[in-house]
Amino acid sequence: MPRESYQSKLDSLETEVSYMSDIVVDRLRTALVAMEVGDESTAWQVVNGDDEVNQLYLDIEQECIDLFATQQPVAGDLRFVAASFKILTDLERIGDLATNVGGYAIEAKTDAYPDVDVPEIGTYAASMVEAAMAAYADEDAEACYAVAERDDELDAMCEQASQAVIRDLVESEKSRDRSAEVVFDDVSQLLLTIRDLERVGDHAVNIAARALYMVASDDELIY
Repeated sequence: MPRESYQSKLDSLETEVSYMSDIVVDRLRTALVAMEVGDESTAWQVVNGDDEVNQLYLDIEQECIDLFATQQPVAGDLRFVAASFKILTDLERIGDLATNVGGYAIEAKTDAYPDVDVPEIGTYAASMVEAAMAAYADEDAEACYAVAERDDELDAMCEQASQAVIRDLVESEKSRDRSAEVVFDDVSQLLLTIRDLERVGDHAVNIAARALYMVASDDELIY
């Protein structure tokens, strides 16, 4: 394959991985808005759009496999293709988590736990994904470390929110006025949503770690 064509395929791969990131982050943000305003129709659009993300993942994954098989990239190109291949998996899982949030938005009682700002947590997690992908596209090692440093803040937000839900369950008169089954469902779904948003942040750190290795052959953030 002529060098120009090979480079074009590498450039195309970066563009398509970034495009997939835009799609999954948009799905997550849409699910968060649907949950905040109680828009069940929009939440269903997120849930029903999961197949599109899965197909996009498979298509781009095949491009990575083709590059491995036909070009046998080495050095920096090898790190780039390998990092892109692994980042795709994180993006696909973020898409799954966005679907989970959409499912919660369908079932949620928007006023059940007003002191727990799940959309704020989700927005922070989504911004971590965007920052990690910018580090990947810009080949910015310092930005990779910055994403990893933000994970502690997200973990703290999730811990505080989870504790608030449990505290409300124990102390609130509202919990006593509802059936045990309804309370259990609300609490379980909300705690799972908080956990899923924390996992979005973990995937953002994974993306930053792959980007750092791609840029600097540095595996410090990989765990």
